[in-house]
Amino acid sequence: MSQSTQYMLLWLEGPLQAWGHDSKFGVRDTLNFPTRSGILGLLCCARGAGGPEIEWLAQMNNMSMEVRAYARADDKGQPYLREPTLCDFQMVGSGYDDSDPWQSLLIPKTSDGKKAVGGGTKMTYRYYLQDAVFAVVLEVPQTQAELLSDALQNPVWDLYLGRKNCVPTELIYQGLFADADAAWQQAQTVAENKQRLPSYAVIEGEGDGDIITLNDVPVQFGQHKRYRDRRVTLVEIA
Repeated sequence: MSQSTQYMLLWLEGPLQAWGHDSKFGVRDTLNFPTRSGILGLLCCARGAGGPEIEWLAQMNNMSMEVRAYARADDKGQPYLREPTLCDFQMVGSGYDDSDPWQSLLIPKTSDGKKAVGGGTKMTYRYYLQDAVFAVVLEVPQTQAELLSDALQNPVWDLYLGRKNCVPTELIYQGLFADADAAWQQAQTVAENKQRLPSYAVIEGEGDGDIITLNDVPVQFGQHKRYRDRRVTLVEIA
C-alpha cells in the first residue's frame, strides 16, 4: 500500500438500488452491483460537484475499488435467496387534456414543440434491486481523503443509491482506514451486526471467476458524459 492513499469504506443499504447499465430508450436496467461511475457520482453529489470533473475523475480512476455483496441471513444462519429484480412500469404524458393550457405543458413534445406521433405518451420500464446490501472499499488519494470524508458526512446534495428515488437506510460513510484489510474487517463487523452474510465480490481486473466488461469508468460527467471500459471478475465468497 502506498502511504499516499487511504481506504474508504462505503455501506450501501436500502429498499431499492439501481446501478445503471445498458439503458436504452424507455428501458432503464440495473446491474446486480454498484458501478464505478455510480460510486464516483455519489461522491460528486456529496461534494456538490456538477460539472465535467475531468481532472478529478482522472485522479480517482487510478484508485482501486472492490465491491462485496451481503445476503440476509435467516434464524439458522443461512442466506436467503436474493429478492427478484423489481420492474416499475410507467406511462409518462398520458391522460392530459391538450386543450387545457396547464395540462398541455405536461404532454411530451418533439424538439420543435410539436405534438409527438401517438400523442406523446412514453412507456418506461425501470428496474431495481430489492433489499440489496453492498460494501465498497475505495482507495482514495491522501489529499482527497479528509475532504471526501467530510463531504459524505455533510453532503451538499442528497445521496442516493444509483437513482434519486433510491434512499439509503444506513449511513453510507463507515470510515477511513490505512489499508484495505482493515476496511474489510470493519465491513464484516457491520454485516454481522445486521445478520448479513458475504455472498460475492466484484474485483477489478481478470481473475478466477466470471469475467465481464463494463463501460462504467467515467471520463467526463456533466452534460456531455463520456465513459471507457474496464474488466471485472465476479467471485463467490464461501
